[in-house]
Amino acid sequence: MIKKIDIITSTCIPLPQENVDTDQIIPARFLKAVSREGFGENLFRDWRFDKAGQPIRDFILNNPLYSGSILVAGKNFGSGSSREHAAWAIAGYGFQVVVSSFFADIFKNNALNNGVLPVIVSEQFLTSLFKHIFSNPQSTVTVNLKEQTITDD
Repeated sequence: MIKKIDIITSTCIPLPQENVDTDQIIPARFLKAVSREGFGENLFRDWRFDKAGQPIRDFILNNPLYSGSILVAGKNFGSGSSREHAAWAIAGYGFQVVVSSFFADIFKNNALNNGVLPVIVSEQFLTSLFKHIFSNPQSTVTVNLKEQTITDD
């Protein structure tokens, strides 16, 4: 069941990489399952873990300073194939919102259909948001769907 989002306030995980495609979000070798279960553990698998399965220390999801249910991503997030599994992996990891200045259309629709809110902001606001999060990992962002606003608190 998809949880309804009206207002969400959370700390954020910043991922400033641009042109993140669905194969980077969830590598093709993990697409064998047909249910949504278990995809979150393989979100950004090749960025999060080395070939021996050990966490890559420098990857943002492995940094204990950053947590939350909002992923702040670089421009052109979710490009590439139309795999719905990318949205499953994002939701399965615990993200409720992804903020970017541009989303691939198919990814945006898959996210909405799977309970992940894609929030489009200007590139200027995105840059400011990254600076804010990196300078204070405990800062929060509030997304108000009814008012269609996003604020960094």
